[in-house]
Amino acid sequence: MILLYLVIVVLSLLLIFLIAKLVDRKRLFTSFIMVSVIILVIAASFVLDSIKTRNVANAVEQMKYWFQSPIVKTNTLLQDTFDLSVIKMKDSVLIDAPVINQLPELPRGCEVTSLAMLLQYAGVEVDKMTLAERVKKEPSTYRKENNVIYFGHPNDGFVGDMYSYHNPGLGVYHKPIKELADQYLPGRMVDLTGSDFQELKIHLSDNRPVWVIINTTYSRLPDSRFQTWQTPSGPVNITYKEHSVLVTGYDAQYIYFNDPLTGKKNRKAPIMEFEDSWVQMGSQAITYLH
Repeated sequence: MILLYLVIVVLSLLLIFLIAKLVDRKRLFTSFIMVSVIILVIAASFVLDSIKTRNVANAVEQMKYWFQSPIVKTNTLLQDTFDLSVIKMKDSVLIDAPVINQLPELPRGCEVTSLAMLLQYAGVEVDKMTLAERVKKEPSTYRKENNVIYFGHPNDGFVGDMYSYHNPGLGVYHKPIKELADQYLPGRMVDLTGSDFQELKIHLSDNRPVWVIINTTYSRLPDSRFQTWQTPSGPVNITYKEHSVLVTGYDAQYIYFNDPLTGKKNRKAPIMEFEDSWVQMGSQAITYLH
């Protein structure tokens, strides 16, 4: 179609030129110029319209080829807080973030310990014990009646005893952790919960580790590992395998993370299995912006 438009333009100009030869050239010269410009503008419009409507996908693919690496668009979770529409992701990343062991003081304190690693890497001087004290607590007590468990919801605050295994307890999810982190980096924290796994790589490629909820096997759990609690905020499915780590990098095969339970820095797990586990636990993640 573009070729057809160009042919029409050339023929039109030729026709006008021939007419101008046959008539008084002085009177038609200005008109000839104006008509030519108009035809060229119309032709250009057709061409641009065709490019926009038919070749956008090809243009995008060509840009990807030029950059020779995955191009990922940020989703709506970032649009209001992170001024990036596209980003070149690195093939591999490994961030040198501090590692902190939750033991022996916080047997159930993996979430605040992982947050301490994140905040310290961001330049905040804070320790795990301070965060453990300041994180919001869910006050419900554990009880079981007619095989139904009543306890707290981890998104309402830390559930149970963080400091020992002698009393019932579980942990805390992303909302109270994000609220706690906001106290140290106001206006800079971003909750990535519900995003896809590729988005975590965007932040890692920007040299920022990511706090996540996972499980201690780093792979998808069978349904038998979960149970339902009745809470003041409604039912919630939980697993005692729940865990939190600080993701520090990735490559084609593995995800790397600082594990507060073992105190191991840049521990690795197969990336696909880790992603499945993360999604199963609600795709919970937070990080900060520069």
